[in-house]
Amino acid sequence: MENKSDNKGATINKKELVKKLLKQEISAEDESDLLEMLIDRPITIDVDKQEDSSLTTGEKLADKLSEVAGSWGFIIGFSIFIIIWIIINTVILNKASDPYPFVLLNLVLSCLASLQAPIIMMSQNRQAKKDSIRNQNDYQIDLKSELILERIHEEIQESLRNERQIIRLLKEYIGEEDEK
Repeated sequence: MENKSDNKGATINKKELVKKLLKQEISAEDESDLLEMLIDRPITIDVDKQEDSSLTTGEKLADKLSEVAGSWGFIIGFSIFIIIWIIINTVILNKASDPYPFVLLNLVLSCLASLQAPIIMMSQNRQAKKDSIRNQNDYQIDLKSELILERIHEEIQESLRNERQIIRLLKEYIGEEDEK
């Protein structure tokens, strides 16, 4: 590449190469630069480790809450809580603190849902970003593999051409030896 020592220039050059590649407008010189860029450096990343290292406290909390709220344990536990609430307020207490139709319970459930839904959505949005990074990484790996396979294919074709040429030269040489 032109600016290997200048990171900014090399980055711009890499971006231009990728844009050309995506538009299928890549020249032979650009293709060799792209091959060097992709083959000479590792492109695989551990998306989970990369993402986990940059999590904020809120994001970690959202993930934990989503993990708990999206489990059978939460569903069963909360169902038991509701059943106990109903039993206490209809059977056990003579003067119920929350009589039927359970307005207080309804308020608690509404508040829980109004807080839980956005937190779960935050976690899902983070997961979508992580999936996007993973997809980009997979694309780069696939692209690198394809380019390496093309390079290997070209080298095999060149080896076969050389082999045929050697065989032809050997046949010519053997033919000349037989005539002597």
